[in-house]
Amino acid sequence: MNKNTLLLVFSALIIGLLFNSIYIVDEKQKAIVFQFGEQVRTDVPVGFHIKAPIIQEVKKYDARIQSLDEQPDRILTVESKYLLVDTFIKYKISDVLTFYKANSGSFNNLNNLLGQRSEFVLKNEFGKRTVKEVVSGERDELMNIMLNSLNDSVADLGVEIIDFRVKRIDLPPNLSSSVYERMRTERNRLAEELRSEGKEIAREIRAVADKDKTVILADAYKESQQIRGSGDAIAASIYADSYSQDPEFYEFTRSMKAYVETFESKSDVMLIDSDSEFFKYLNDKLNKE
Repeated sequence: MNKNTLLLVFSALIIGLLFNSIYIVDEKQKAIVFQFGEQVRTDVPVGFHIKAPIIQEVKKYDARIQSLDEQPDRILTVESKYLLVDTFIKYKISDVLTFYKANSGSFNNLNNLLGQRSEFVLKNEFGKRTVKEVVSGERDELMNIMLNSLNDSVADLGVEIIDFRVKRIDLPPNLSSSVYERMRTERNRLAEELRSEGKEIAREIRAVADKDKTVILADAYKESQQIRGSGDAIAASIYADSYSQDPEFYEFTRSMKAYVETFESKSDVMLIDSDSEFFKYLNDKLNKE
């Protein structure tokens, strides 16, 4: 082997060692540095890093949010009735070393453990509640309780549960009809109670309105009579003052008005002495002529 070949082999070896000494951790990853199978560094930040070639190894794990969506579980309620509960889990690695030790760095192993523990949380929480409470109760409150419970149970797995949700709850065919019928009956009962309360309130409002109407009409009638009486008094006073200035004219106008009212209808017949006081002004007219 000549000198040039040795130089090329040595250069390739140096370049290989150099590439083997450099590694990159991006923002989507968490990494652990191992030496002879033992972890020597777990808090590897994002960026370029150098390790001892050959004797050290770097294992990288996806630090982004992961999803676990398994088949629906048969969950028993406090009434000993089964529900088919379909859930999903969103999680991410919080402690990469704990994650590695608990799951050997395998997401498949982790998903199996998460599935088992989420099923335990579901059975524990649903087992305290009735079907009605689970189906139509405070769903957000139940989700928060299960999320906190699951987070507590997976602390040894090195992950953080971001979200734990029930996507769907199905009732077995032999149970759904009876549950929906009870819910329908309860809603009808509540509707009847609300209608009865509404009718009672309406009756009270009408009674108050009728009372107010009667009082308002009575007050208005009283006031109108007072105004009318006052007006009549003023009118009488004006007439009295006017006629007192010329009683003869007052008597004449009153007689003229009586003539008009008496002879207004042609079909009326009246027998009266022509010398009567009623014809005073007519007789005066004839005498003058």
